[in-house]
Amino acid sequence: MIEILSTNSGPADRRQLTRGIGLAAALGAGAALCIALLALGVRPDLAAPGALGFLLLKLAFTAGIVVLAVRLLTRVARPGGASGGRVLTALLPFAGILALAALSLASAPSAHWDRMVVGHMWLECLVSIPIIAVVPFAILVWAVRRFAAPTDLVRTGALVGLVAGGISAMGYALHCVDDSVPFVALWYGGTIASCTLVGAMLGPRLLRW
Repeated sequence: MIEILSTNSGPADRRQLTRGIGLAAALGAGAALCIALLALGVRPDLAAPGALGFLLLKLAFTAGIVVLAVRLLTRVARPGGASGGRVLTALLPFAGILALAALSLASAPSAHWDRMVVGHMWLECLVSIPIIAVVPFAILVWAVRRFAAPTDLVRTGALVGLVAGGISAMGYALHCVDDSVPFVALWYGGTIASCTLVGAMLGPRLLRW
């Protein structure tokens, strides 16, 4: 059955799948941005020296996750999916931010580590990113059901959750004033990972066809 579906999946179908998931990701990003700005607002110190640079670092981390995960999702959501090795490329942004966090901690006095890791907004970050992610997650689930025919529902669901979590974190970054790289690695990375886990758990139920 999988071989038949893979054979019948032509270039036109793949382009439609890519466009459909890309559009869903864009709509999800717009929705997450609106929710974050309306519910939380933009960080008040954006004009302060260094604030924009830290914001760009957060956006680079989260956008990197989204771009890689969307690309992988368009492959995994097809019959037969992509190889496990390719899926692991979605971990590259996490590896990068963890390396930067380790360097940041190594260059700072140990007395500052607790403040660098915990920050002031850890609880808000822990709650806000998964909540904001619900809307892009729902849009992406609809797109996968509409345009795709995944056979690996767990892996597809995980990537849907990863995209949604990354999109949500991008929106939340516009509000968050905790700029420490270890904070971003732990709380942004951890909440995005939790969205991925939830997606993997819900995938077999929501993406069944």
